[in-house]
Amino acid sequence: MRPAGPGGQGGPPPAPKPPRDTKTLALKGGALVAIAVVSALLWWLIRHEPEKAPVADTPAQSGQFQYTLIEGPQVTTDCASKSYGDTKDFFTQTPCTRLSRALYTTETGGQKALVSVVLVTMPGEVTATQLKALTDKDGTGNVSDLVRDGTFKGQGAPKISGQDAAYDSHVTGPEVAIVLAGFYNKHKDKPLLERIATDALRLSGDLRR
Repeated sequence: MRPAGPGGQGGPPPAPKPPRDTKTLALKGGALVAIAVVSALLWWLIRHEPEKAPVADTPAQSGQFQYTLIEGPQVTTDCASKSYGDTKDFFTQTPCTRLSRALYTTETGGQKALVSVVLVTMPGEVTATQLKALTDKDGTGNVSDLVRDGTFKGQGAPKISGQDAAYDSHVTGPEVAIVLAGFYNKHKDKPLLERIATDALRLSGDLRR
């Protein structure tokens, strides 16, 4: 029979409780505090994140003049019926794959101008380059603007396919952008009109939609 332990009861004495690991507890507590601080900081940053600056306009959206769409876009695949002169003959032999036309107005210096923007998509880069070379020449016709073909019937709209009109064009891959511009009320300022026509080339990007 085993001798009685302390207190007069049999069996081994109770094992002493292990000492508390204060170092481990301190580390765990510090980690929890750090997590709480980081979480609070992240939440504050999310709530106080500065507004992102707006993305800069693409060339098709920004420029020197502002334009208002007044007609179109009119879309077709029959370029021959929407053109005249040698340009019509060209499309008869080399059909386009898509044609989009629109009319805009812009005002500057108290003067109002009507602007025709055309985007022609050809089968490839070679035919697109050929089309641009053709329309760049005088007396070779062009794609009919929406005033010339009678689509737009706004009062006082100037003819923008005559000598007083300004013209510009640009080719990108299989696409040819063609712009014609003219002032209302027979106002004449060819250098300004030419600047408007060149600036309006960027609007052709809207005609891809």
